[in-house]
Amino acid sequence: MSSHEYAVQLQKAVADRTAIDALGVPDIPAAYAVQRVLRDAAGPLVGWKLGVTSRAKQAQVGVSSPVFGFLAGANALDIGEPLETSALIQPRCEPEIVFVLGRDLAGPHVTAADVVSASSGVAVGIEVLDSRYRDYKFTMADVVADNTSAGRFVVGTPVPTAGIDLRLVGVVLEKNGELVATASGAASLGHPAAAVAWMVRTMAADGEGLVAGDVVLSGGLTAAVPVGPGDMVVASIDRLGTLELGCR
Repeated sequence: MSSHEYAVQLQKAVADRTAIDALGVPDIPAAYAVQRVLRDAAGPLVGWKLGVTSRAKQAQVGVSSPVFGFLAGANALDIGEPLETSALIQPRCEPEIVFVLGRDLAGPHVTAADVVSASSGVAVGIEVLDSRYRDYKFTMADVVADNTSAGRFVVGTPVPTAGIDLRLVGVVLEKNGELVATASGAASLGHPAAAVAWMVRTMAADGEGLVAGDVVLSGGLTAAVPVGPGDMVVASIDRLGTLELGCR
């Protein structure tokens, strides 16, 4: 099956709001080719997202590096805007540390320190995952083709990076007033900026990179929690703030 044919099936799942069986995309390069077809059709982009950034998760699924996808502007939620769960198939929320780029960043030798210095700020984010595959069952190639389960996302107000050790910040995820998960920034490749640096180095092979104004979701820091109408999710990260997302 061609990249375009795989992409059409994923686009139809989104339009129908109906999960499909995993596609069986043969390998990761083929998967990014499918994702590229989806990206070209997605309208203006506002940034990028990382997945499988925890070492434990990588070991669990048998990979040695993260994966990445794109953020379409059409999928951005404003602070205070509710999540319309009926528009999605099987939404789940997870907390993220978000980098906001202050200047362009590209090249095969970018480091975590480069990412921090190039960022105008960091913020709390909530990513709403929405796999197009039934019961979130997929191979790594399948999930890359599906734009790493991108659904919706909301980003809090950025704060300056100066003086914040992003490895050590505490992360708390609550749902309907109950604590559901905790983590630290180090859950993402030891440092969330390291995950972003890996992505920039990987993008360099295709002549791409980050541009000023891009937002980058640096990877889920806890397990994702399923949500439905009436739920309220709150993500809190030390020094970065608190972000709420109501669902209807």
